Amino acid sequence: MPHDPWIRYGLGKPGTSLRTPFDPEIPVLFVASRMFALFSRLKGRPYVNLKADPDESRLLRAQYPDAVIPGYHMNKKHWNTVFLDAGLPDDEIRYMMDTSYELVKRKLTRADKASLPLF
Repeated sequence: MPHDPWIRYGLGKPGTSLRTPFDPEIPVLFVASRMFALFSRLKGRPYVNLKADPDESRLLRAQYPDAVIPGYHMNKKHWNTVFLDAGLPDDEIRYMMDTSYELVKRKLTRADKASLPLF
């Protein structure tokens, strides 16, 4: 499944967990209590929704119009849908996942931050 290597990559980040809060077929990566990556399919195409800086979102959408669109069923300003079958370089997907993780981690509550392992 095209999602599997990206789920494994995300699970390598400190304090992450894999859950299915919406549907057993929709895996979601969380850092502490907040999601940073939602995996699903749209018209048969595998994708991941990732949080992004609004200015950077516009640039990514312009640079990769067939691969990055405003977040499907998400806040379109802060989330992108990234199609995993669009030929994006792996480094670019890793960068977007790293960014999503960091943006979400920054907004965690003090208690959630305290629960994260130290690395």
